[in-house]
Amino acid sequence: MRIFAERDDIRKAFLENPKIAGSMDLLRDLGVMSFVDSLADSIWNYKMLFEKGMEIFDRTDIDGILEIAVRQLSDLYLPSFIAFAWKPVQTHADITLRLYRDYKPVSLQLNLDSIAVFESFFSEFSEPVYFAEMEKKLGDSDAIAQLREMCPEIVVPIAGPFSLYGIILIGSKTGGKEYAPEEMEFIKNIVFFVSQAIKNHLYYEHSLRDIKTGLYNHGFFMTRMKEEVADLRRNLYASSIIMVDVDRFKDFNDTYGHLAGDKVLESLAQVIRHNIRTNDIPSRFGGEEFTILLPNAESSAALLVAERLRVSVTEMEVPWEIPLPAITISLGIFTFDNGSDMETNDIISRADEALYASKARGRNRTTVWEPGFIDGISDKK
Repeated sequence: MRIFAERDDIRKAFLENPKIAGSMDLLRDLGVMSFVDSLADSIWNYKMLFEKGMEIFDRTDIDGILEIAVRQLSDLYLPSFIAFAWKPVQTHADITLRLYRDYKPVSLQLNLDSIAVFESFFSEFSEPVYFAEMEKKLGDSDAIAQLREMCPEIVVPIAGPFSLYGIILIGSKTGGKEYAPEEMEFIKNIVFFVSQAIKNHLYYEHSLRDIKTGLYNHGFFMTRMKEEVADLRRNLYASSIIMVDVDRFKDFNDTYGHLAGDKVLESLAQVIRHNIRTNDIPSRFGGEEFTILLPNAESSAALLVAERLRVSVTEMEVPWEIPLPAITISLGIFTFDNGSDMETNDIISRADEALYASKARGRNRTTVWEPGFIDGISDKK
């Protein structure tokens, strides 16, 4: 590795100086040689830290950031595992979990719904801490019990300016040895870069997100639609768009209040996220209307997604102070390809026409747009 060679070059250049060679015993007795060694080690450590930090910041997506962090920490210390828990949307309590063993992501069974319980602790301890220390401070809470099952040795905060964004859990070193103080210091410095990179990614994501639901906002959706239309003009596959609208939502708000309505929209957003692919683009289009872009999806595939989503919503339980009635949605689908020769607004209008047909035909249904199908349908809303 280049930085190892640079460390040795520092020592070699110093020792080959004729004046130094002639006074070696004196310099050794005075402690100069040990100081030079420690200085070379410090320069090497800073160079290595800088290189690793730049490697982390070169990654532009969350998966890339996590994977490079795991590789760097694993190369140095061979921890039994590294786990990440963070809030994708800072205004929501729900968290995303990721676990790595032997450099690879593995499934994680952890019933940790929130990291809010750790907020006060990390407001006092802003650096990596031993899990035993955190456990002693927080006592036997449910959250601590969940973490204890994983047997972490180190817990590292991902701290934002006003709240805790996430935590990183690091397992014991292979062989059972404890992390030495200088290793804890190096981990702190490495994870500082990881934390900053994750926060930068989250800040960027937040600029694209709807605050209430955590889905993408209208502006980002329109940008992705335009990109998809442009891509399809050069490729042979088809893509689809689904328009979603909550049935009789105004009546619901009038009866149960806007705060209950907000909770419905938040719950619906979670159901949408759980029923689509990772590369699909869900957004809040406005009010109680949502859109989902499904790249490389024929109408039959889009229909399966839409129907799965529609049924899931009818079974959705919205947490509220009183029982709320079942919620239903209406959906419209339009599929487009390089032969459609349509602009973005025309595509959205077709999907909206299909949604209108679902509303007019009784709500709580999905309609796929077809030429001429809208004729003769009266507004029954």
